[in-house]
Amino acid sequence: MEQKNNGKAIAALVLGILGIVGAWIPFVNFIAWVFPIIAIVLGAKAKKECAEAGQPTGMATAGLVLGIVSLGLTVLGLICVICATIGIAAVGGLDPSMLNP
Repeated sequence: MEQKNNGKAIAALVLGILGIVGAWIPFVNFIAWVFPIIAIVLGAKAKKECAEAGQPTGMATAGLVLGIVSLGLTVLGLICVICATIGIAAVGGLDPSMLNP
């Protein structure tokens, strides 16, 4: 039986990895939440297509799992950035004398 690459599974895997990397870069994580959502959708579709075609579903499953994990990390990263911003605002902002030692 001939196996062909499933582009959706590869895309889900790559987007899941990009979501994990982007989750921990401050202010990039404001747009990085898009990657995991697309990875989850593509991973689910690819897994279904591979199962129907009788092909291995490993790469699609990996993309789906990475999408779910990266979505959780992105949400956690956003919470951290928001809490840090609120903390800085609560103390009155940054003192310019602290920036120049």
